[in-house]
Amino acid sequence: MLDGKGDAVGPTMYYGAGAGAEPTASAVVADLVDITRLHTADPEHRVPHLAFQPDRLAATAILPMEEVTTSYYLRMRVLDRPGVLADITRILAVGSISIDAMVQKEPGEGERRVDIVMLTHRAVEKNVDAAIAKIEKLKTVVGKVTRIRLEELL
Repeated sequence: MLDGKGDAVGPTMYYGAGAGAEPTASAVVADLVDITRLHTADPEHRVPHLAFQPDRLAATAILPMEEVTTSYYLRMRVLDRPGVLADITRILAVGSISIDAMVQKEPGEGERRVDIVMLTHRAVEKNVDAAIAKIEKLKTVVGKVTRIRLEELL
């Protein structure tokens, strides 16, 4: 919850789900600055939303999704048996997918399945798609592989 006071409106209160008082205040102030810019700046000299000129994007080619190169988070549940990890890493290697980090926790008492979590280096989407399809066909992999693309803001 954020309390404020405006000259024209008097006391105000903002509330709702959020990240806390300071992030909420920052977002509210940023919105107010944007609104003020839109109403007070000369239309020819306004800073556009997201700070880029939309007409300059018109000629930018859109890359097909299968050609996108990024890093990935992969999580899969597997049977706890020798050689399972070797089978998975072999499939990734054939697809030119390099592993940046990996975690496999010890199975609980009496548990026969474990989760493997991997972060990859940058890889081509179509190679990751093909590797996931092969990994999901392994008899030692239970269910679907969870994949999340990781983006780096430059």
